[in-house]
Amino acid sequence: MAWRLGRLGARPWWRAARGGGELGAWCRRGAGGPRGLGHGAAAGGGPWLGPGLAAALAGLAGLAAAAFGHVERARMVAKSAGTRGRPEEEEDELACRCRSLMAPPVTDLRELRGRPGDMKTKMELLILETQAQVCQALAQVDGGARFSVDRWERKEGGGGISCVLQDGHVFEKAGVSVSVVHGNLSEEAAKQMRSRGKNLKTKDGKLPFSAMGVSSVIHPKNPHAPTIHFNYRYFEVEEADGNKQWWFGGGCDLTPTYLNQEDAVHFHKTLKEACDRHGPDLYPKFKKWCDEYFFIAHRGERRGIGGIFFDDLDSPSKEEVFRFVQSCTQAVIPSYVPLVMKHRDDAFTPQEKLWQQLRRGRYVEFNLLYDRGTKFGLFTPGSRIESILMSLPLTARWEYMHSPSENSKEAEILEVLRHPRDWVH
Repeated sequence: MAWRLGRLGARPWWRAARGGGELGAWCRRGAGGPRGLGHGAAAGGGPWLGPGLAAALAGLAGLAAAAFGHVERARMVAKSAGTRGRPEEEEDELACRCRSLMAPPVTDLRELRGRPGDMKTKMELLILETQAQVCQALAQVDGGARFSVDRWERKEGGGGISCVLQDGHVFEKAGVSVSVVHGNLSEEAAKQMRSRGKNLKTKDGKLPFSAMGVSSVIHPKNPHAPTIHFNYRYFEVEEADGNKQWWFGGGCDLTPTYLNQEDAVHFHKTLKEACDRHGPDLYPKFKKWCDEYFFIAHRGERRGIGGIFFDDLDSPSKEEVFRFVQSCTQAVIPSYVPLVMKHRDDAFTPQEKLWQQLRRGRYVEFNLLYDRGTKFGLFTPGSRIESILMSLPLTARWEYMHSPSENSKEAEILEVLRHPRDWVH
């Protein structure tokens, strides 16, 4: 798949080249680099976009210069499994899509070719392509450190690819991880699913499952540039009677250190546009779910200013939910990268940096105490703990009974975290 920055017009620029026609044309052309970037109203130039974000979006054109120049990638094997002896010009669509990934798929190419229409194949390719697109965009924004690519295997079945950039010019830590695992659910993991209303029937205490997803947390250095988290995943469980249950989950949320109204509106409107393509009721429903999920109960505050969140999504059909998840993944870069470009060079004080450290402490508290995905990973045998804890920042701080001054910028963001707002109306 060609990673590219397309036009900011009627067809949003972040939509990757997918599908046989356009993808096949790209393969035949052999175009390895990204395309140009225009400007229009659909994704970034609408009337709600202020001058700061407009300038940041215009600056995205610079990302198209050398998408692979700042990414330390695992090299693809020239003749991967299932393509031996195949001339490059006859390379099939799957091999062509794999050329721009950070590493080869977790699942062997021969197996993927054998089940092209299976949702596990489609979802694995989607999360790998999302990982590559996000890593390439972030590396260009940072312009300094490179992503290291860590491929790992799980002896119980499957594995993953963790891409991490640390101590860069712009990002203190940026991780984008893919996992594709299968095996039998642990009793703890099955118990957690049953607590959400899943009626799962085991056989001899075993519950075969397949799970895959892409997860990312990005911590910029500048306290005026927000942190973002996104995760999109797919589960299949085979019960004792052979019946298969499936569902999708995921979301994307923003955690600023300081409140910026323009940033909040941009982020939420971009996610709303992605949701609205699949139904007008999705964004308000999933926005509310996000506000409720990312709640630090012992603090009485949300982790950030929200976004969207959903889980156990299994209707109206597998294909329709997949297309919705696909739209959500395509909204990640345009919702976030302009915000980092806008704020990466902002001046800040030692007090503002201290507040960022304290807010990161809250981020750690939520991830380790409340996050269901983190708990599922920790309870799954053979999990890669190093990759699960990738979401944590390099630095954070905890001060006993810290309270910001009244009417300060710090108190302003706390008010929003305690009382979520509607950012799009």
